[in-house]
This record gives sequence, structure tokens and C-alpha cells, in this order.
Amino acid sequence: MMKSEKIKGLLSTLGPGILFAGAAIGGSHLVQSTRAGANYGFTLMGLVVLTLVLKYPFFQYSHRYAARTGKSLVEGYREQGQWVLGLFFFFAVIVGIINVAAVTLVTGGLASYLTHWTCHPALSSAAVLAIVLLMIVIGKYPFIDKIMKVMVFVLGIFTILAVLMALKASGIHPEPVSLTGLTELSGIAFLLALMGWMPAPIDVSVWPSLWVKERRIQTGHTPSLEESLTDFHIGYITTGILALAFIALGALVMYGTGEHFSNSSVVFSRQLIELYTQTLGTWSRWIIALIAFLTMFSTTLTTLDGYSRTLSESVRELFYRNRKYPFSVFWMIVALLVLSGLLIIGVFLSGIKTLVDVATILAFLTAPVFALLNFRLVSARHFPKEDRPGIFMQVLSWCGILFLTGFSLIYLWKMMSS
Repeated sequence: MMKSEKIKGLLSTLGPGILFAGAAIGGSHLVQSTRAGANYGFTLMGLVVLTLVLKYPFFQYSHRYAARTGKSLVEGYREQGQWVLGLFFFFAVIVGIINVAAVTLVTGGLASYLTHWTCHPALSSAAVLAIVLLMIVIGKYPFIDKIMKVMVFVLGIFTILAVLMALKASGIHPEPVSLTGLTELSGIAFLLALMGWMPAPIDVSVWPSLWVKERRIQTGHTPSLEESLTDFHIGYITTGILALAFIALGALVMYGTGEHFSNSSVVFSRQLIELYTQTLGTWSRWIIALIAFLTMFSTTLTTLDGYSRTLSESVRELFYRNRKYPFSVFWMIVALLVLSGLLIIGVFLSGIKTLVDVATILAFLTAPVFALLNFRLVSARHFPKEDRPGIFMQVLSWCGILFLTGFSLIYLWKMMSS
């Protein structure tokens, strides 16, 4: 294949990996990574890198499976057995509702700060969801694909710029960091919260397989495995770099300030931006505010779209496989996610950190199940032998499953014994 044809094929493939980056760079980065840097300096960077490495196979398998079979992971789960897809659907409904609520609450708080709109947090969250819904209804996948490419690019540039400015203003001053609190239940809960959404919950791995199908319809190009994995690696590496960047921002700007972060979404957003502004200068206020808002808005957009597609596809495979699928089911699922998300926001009105922690801990506790499902899918007999994971990926997969399971059991043991 000529070089120009390779470039054209890659450009026609790029999209799902970048959408994944937009989904991943959200609560795990802005909230959890920043808190990790604020509370422990640069100490937890190693844990974040380890989590990214051990979760890598299970996200990669999504692109691998979709590129090689032309099917989504949802279809793959159904072929393993209806009970497998039913188990996935059960977890996805619970995690999806909570995650939509969590990311929307943070985005609504940032929207209130940016617009100086003093209102009920549930109202600002509803406004954010209304805009997101409009984008999904009018633009559908092609519009989301284009807008996310721009948003992730802008977000990446401004985040790295902010780190460089913070490094110049603060410099690195290594200080002893106490990690004793991490052995307590609250400390383990924080670690699970940090790792649960790093770079994203593993159930999110289904989304790229659905987006790969949509991208193929949009461009008419059937990607090769190499092209699809290149798209994935661009998105995954971007999420890793920016995760470390947000830890660095928290460490450079917040560590040692003694600031206690509020549970109110609006107050938390203001604290976050004001601390950056104090270090970098008042001129940087809108740059930091833009980074924060783009981070969470992109996540809200892709989260609602991703869970809506996932649950809709699951319903299709479970109940409408051999008969006509009513398109209204998709919009019923969208309505379910939006309304239930707003209801949860109303319940957790003053508990932004609590809500995010619940969502991320739940994501971590369910991660071993989703990880095993993905590994089984690309290791099954019906999957082409030449495309199955090699020895290295098999070992890495089992290490990841044991890692996720071990931490989950430690947390449950601590919780039951406390």
C-alpha cells in the first residue's frame, strides 16, 4: 500500500480513540488526579502509571475486536451467552446512571462559575444536559466526532501550557509525604476512586467498539487492525499524559496549601480555579476555567452518548434480536439516563466529592468483571487465532485482573471490619 493511501486510511479511521480520550479526561483527571496531587504531591504518579498499564489490555481489546470482526463488544458478549450480556447490562445500567449524574454535576458547577449564573446546582446541570442532548439529536455521531477532535486538541494544548506555567511559578520542592492514611478505609477508598476512573471505568471499553462501527458508516472505510490500534493508542496515550499533567498541577499549585475542598459543586469549581489563579496570576483565570470546563463538558457529552448507545445496543441484542427494533427505545434510554441523573444530583446536591467517589469506587469494584469479559472475548475459539493476545498480553491481562480483584477484596475486607 502506498504511503498516501496509508495516511488516507488512518485519517478515515481516526475518531473513536479521540472520543475515548474525551470521555476519559474528566472526573478521573480534573477531580481525582488533581486531588491526588493536592494531597500527596507527586507520590501517586507511579500508581497512576501502573493502573494505566494494567488496564491497557482491556481497552485495547475493544478496538481489536471491533476492527477484526466488525462487531461491537455488546454483540460479542451476546455470543458468549445471553447471561453474559445480561450481567453486563445489569452493571452498565447502575454504573451509567451514577456516572452521568457525577460528571454532569461537576460540569454544571463549572458552568455556573464561568457564567456567574447563581442558581440551583440541579438547574445548571439540567442546562448542561439540555445542550448535550441538542448536540446528540441534531449532530449525531459525525458532529460529536468533529467537535471532540477540536476539544481534545485544545484541552491538551492548554493543560500542558498550564503545567509549564505552574512549574515556572512554583518550581519542584520535594517534601516528605505521609502515606500512612492510605492504609485506612478512607485512604483505600480514595485509591479506588483514583484508579476506578483512571483513565476510565472498564465498562467504557464498549463505547469505542460502537464508535468504530459508526465511524465505518460515516466514512465508508473499513479499518485494518493496525489502523484501529493506532487510533486507540493516540487516545490512550493522550489520556495518560494528561492524567500526569493534572497530578502535576495539583502538586504544584495545591499541595501544602492546607485548603479544604468543599462538597458543593460550585464552591469546589471556584476553589480549584482560584488556587490556580493565585499561583499563575489573575490573567490565567479564564485559561484554567476553560480547561476545567472543556474537560468536564467533553466527558458529559461522550458519557451520555456512550451509555445511551451501549444500553440501546444491549436491549436490541437481548430482546429484539429476531424482530424489529423500535428506534424509540434509544430515546427512552436517553430519557432514563437524564432524568435519573438529575434525580441523583438532587439527592447528592451538596456532595460532589461523595458522588464522584461513589461512582469511581463502584467502577473499580465492577472492573474485574468487565476486564474478564473482554479478555474472554478475544481469547475465544471463534476469534481468529492470529489476532488473539500473545503471551505478553495474556500475562499482562491476568496481572490486571488480579490487581483489580485484589484491591477490590482489600477494600471490601476493610469496609466489613471497620
